[in-house]
Amino acid sequence: MRFFTVSLLMHWFVLLSYGQAPSNLTTDLIEHTDRIFLDGHATTTHLSEVKTVIERYQIARIRKAQPCLGWVVNSERTNTLQTAYQIMMASSKSKLELNDADIWDSGKVQSDNSVAVKYSGIPLQPLKVYYWKVKVWDNHDVESPFSDIKAFMTNSDLDGGTSRYPLQITDEVPTEVSSIGKKCTFIDFGKAAFGKLKVTLTSEHGKDTVTIRLGEHKRNGRVDRKPEATIRYTEYRLPLFAGVHTYTIKFRPDKRNTKRQQNESKVDPIFMPDYIGEVYPFRYCEIDNYSYKLAEKDAVRQNVHYFFNDFASSFHSSDSILNQVWHLCKYSIKATSFCGIYVDGDRERIAYEADALINQLGHYYVDREFSMARHTHEHLLHNSTWPTEWHLQSILIAWNDYMYTGNKASLEQHYTLLKAKTLLALKESNGLISTWTQKNRKEFHQTINFRGDSIRDIVDWPQKGYVGGEKKEAGEADGYEMTRYNTVVNAFYYEALRLMSLIAEALGEVSDREYYSMEAGKVKIQFNRLFFDKKRGCYKDGLDTEHCSLHANMFPLAFGMVEEKYTESVVDFIMSRRMACSVYGSQFLLDALYNAYKDEYGLQLLASTNERSWYNMIRMGSTITSEAWDNKYKPNQDWNHAWGATPANLIPRKIFGIEPIEAGSRKIRIKPQPGFLREASIVVPTIRGNIKVSFENVPQKSYLMKVTIPANSEAEVWVPVLGRKYQLYVDGIKRRKEIFGQFMKLTMGSGVHMIEVK
Repeated sequence: MRFFTVSLLMHWFVLLSYGQAPSNLTTDLIEHTDRIFLDGHATTTHLSEVKTVIERYQIARIRKAQPCLGWVVNSERTNTLQTAYQIMMASSKSKLELNDADIWDSGKVQSDNSVAVKYSGIPLQPLKVYYWKVKVWDNHDVESPFSDIKAFMTNSDLDGGTSRYPLQITDEVPTEVSSIGKKCTFIDFGKAAFGKLKVTLTSEHGKDTVTIRLGEHKRNGRVDRKPEATIRYTEYRLPLFAGVHTYTIKFRPDKRNTKRQQNESKVDPIFMPDYIGEVYPFRYCEIDNYSYKLAEKDAVRQNVHYFFNDFASSFHSSDSILNQVWHLCKYSIKATSFCGIYVDGDRERIAYEADALINQLGHYYVDREFSMARHTHEHLLHNSTWPTEWHLQSILIAWNDYMYTGNKASLEQHYTLLKAKTLLALKESNGLISTWTQKNRKEFHQTINFRGDSIRDIVDWPQKGYVGGEKKEAGEADGYEMTRYNTVVNAFYYEALRLMSLIAEALGEVSDREYYSMEAGKVKIQFNRLFFDKKRGCYKDGLDTEHCSLHANMFPLAFGMVEEKYTESVVDFIMSRRMACSVYGSQFLLDALYNAYKDEYGLQLLASTNERSWYNMIRMGSTITSEAWDNKYKPNQDWNHAWGATPANLIPRKIFGIEPIEAGSRKIRIKPQPGFLREASIVVPTIRGNIKVSFENVPQKSYLMKVTIPANSEAEVWVPVLGRKYQLYVDGIKRRKEIFGQFMKLTMGSGVHMIEVK
């Protein structure tokens, strides 16, 4: 026992003295640059062998001549910050093992940057494999060993585009196989997914033909052959060969999502790559007119998705409904990544800015993956859609990209286009913007890469009077009345200008920063002067109307536009309307509520079992978030629409309050609003490593929180104030209380910390 203790102490001493090697190396935000896939399947082939490989393979190739490199700093010590790094890059692994850095040796560079270090060696060449490693020094005077060697391959064209993973295939067997008749087998894969179907079937004489039915919904124990909305169902007849054979069902292309420029925005849908082929969303399968017993291994669904680490994040709480909602939304982010770009479900397979914003935030919080969000954003900058507000959302997406990655490359490359996306060209004499003028014409459209006839305001979807282009109904915008000067549009306009000033600051564009900040300030003043009804204490939908909707109030509150003296009345109005918005609108509704510290009400909505709730999606039978709360609110809705997955970001961002406050999570905020949750825990992956937070909460009596902050990061940790008589303990030591409203503020370095209020 003594020997064991001494050995453990010696091991600990070694770790403290020499440090731990950096890990999770990324090249242009891609971590697994050395993985090779064959038609979507992972292989054992190494990058050094690609020239000898006969098969068609797929690699996440680097498309920049000066890629940005990043890594995770590891340390067992608290309050660890990187102070310097050294990068070595070579043309072969053997050279790098001998520290022969024939491509680049950065030398020891004094810097705390570990997320976006620009390559500065000799020019990289197309279709070459490079090898690199890194070591770091920290503020404890500890020098780490070099990291493991990471390889990457450059693209044939170093065009500066965003690198991204190839699509991948994961084979899944059923969770249930059962007979539902003499010659019919029912198969349940547990969850819906986009993919292909492989079946191994037997025929004695080769004269048999089976019918295969696939769908997202079941009814009376069978695949639903006439599902509502655009819930998917299809069937195929399969003639069998004599003997035992494996068949892959080749899906027919759907005109709705494979026809070019058939939509209002005149943009193409996202087509599946040749090495994958057409896919179909399904959970259930029937094989009819088949006499043999089918084993689980005889039916394989080949799920198609972007790179996803199922174990990168986790969440659990004392509320079972909230737990189910989290898992639904997390899985939705993975399942809807089948195109390699965020799309609006299966009906159109088009990228939309509103979908992308919600997808982006959810993706950041469930996996340490940033390339898909950036690729989607850059695609949309050049393939814009028709809603006015969604052009403005491009600015929000761009800012999120920078804050969560710390990488300026995309901002620098698209800065001019981002300025156009503020829609300043539509500014009127009153300082607001409108699409109801002659300024909304082709010349303007070209500056924002819009190919349709006209952009127009959306507010929410479906709009009043629209359901699938046929029937009329109230819509999801709480009776919002469209006017020349639209409150929601101008709320987004303000937020775009505000964030554009921050983008300009990040890029060192001082005059632009001052200009956009000044313009945002002017808009805010005009907005409140023209749209706010002081008598009723809420915002109107626009000029020339007295109607006040949920949307006209939740967006200004979400964007910090409400004057403090009117916050309470605006919040009261918002709460009186409950969930009178779509699943898209819920993102901004809950942002607004948590910004106003209405955490108990926010939690009620997130964990609701009402018809307009995420739990209702589960109750309907969907395993991926749907396009609407229920089929009756959008009769042509998809059951595979990730703009409904807002809790994937709302739970970590608002209930736990985890957000970056300096780019690349250099500094983070942890500001939980637990509401009535008694206990909860979460793991959030960031560009710098995992953040872990757990709490035990007895409202107004006690609060215990454990936080883990990754090395090379710092955090503001906000702790709720409890009554009059209480004490604050941090890591067992009594601390002086620094009170800000309902919270106490602590500044903490990396490591594991225990915080107790009692």
